[in-house]
Amino acid sequence: NPQDYLRCFKEAGADLITIHYESCRHPHRVLQEIKKLGLRAGIALNPSTPLEALEYILEEIDLVLIMTVNPGFSGQKFISAMLPKIKKLSQRLKAVKQKIELEVDGGIDLLSAPLVVEAGATIIVAGSAVFSGADKDKQEIIQAFKMLPQEMKKA
Repeated sequence: NPQDYLRCFKEAGADLITIHYESCRHPHRVLQEIKKLGLRAGIALNPSTPLEALEYILEEIDLVLIMTVNPGFSGQKFISAMLPKIKKLSQRLKAVKQKIELEVDGGIDLLSAPLVVEAGATIIVAGSAVFSGADKDKQEIIQAFKMLPQEMKKA
């Protein structure tokens, strides 16, 4: 019931709240409540949720998050079958009048990140890739992610 916590997140300083489509009985209503609070609104889709779920809520959202793992635990393997979904959504969002960010989360590492960016992602989430190894230099990993767009332009 994410609608029960919207004000708490606003009071804590959030400027964007993303809800899982599958967690709400009426996602459109929850997105409208987020907007009424003066915040940006995002919607997350699980791997099995079709893009058609967005058809009647696009005007309410500022961000779509495509999950490339099933929600639950960190460190899951990237589901490469989501790449066509990301690409299709990217093309659809380009046809919409307002700017809607396309975020991808789940199994993102230095191998999968270029694939999702090429498919159209504008934001990537790379939790395990950065924080899983105590022996790795987190700054080096973050820097490698930041360099990906330049490396992709060279290719």
